[in-house]
Amino acid sequence: MDPNKTLYENLGGAEGVKALVEAFYPKVQKNELLSPLFPEDITPVMEKQYMFLSQFFGGPSLYSDANGHPMMRARHLPFPVTEERAQAWLSCMYEALKEMDIPETVADFTIQRLSGPAYHFINTPS
Repeated sequence: MDPNKTLYENLGGAEGVKALVEAFYPKVQKNELLSPLFPEDITPVMEKQYMFLSQFFGGPSLYSDANGHPMMRARHLPFPVTEERAQAWLSCMYEALKEMDIPETVADFTIQRLSGPAYHFINTPS
């Protein structure tokens, strides 16, 4: 990982984040804990995730520009997010990073960066 670059840049910029989202969502759709939370047409979710992750990883503020303040916890409140689901989400993301051959240091840092929000979204007991 190049410490002089943002995580967005370390992941390959716009193309890298888009590829990550495209590798991630098929795993989510196959996951028995996560798939019930998502619509059959995952395309709009993928676009929002791309915009959010771009911004969250230090790239352009695509999500805020299009949707206002992210307020991600509030946006996730309608969905029963358990600790198991947070862990499954992070696991799918890690699998996607590995599938893309992202260097281990970058993959580990990405998961570390995403762990805070993933666990912050928990709103339902296991």
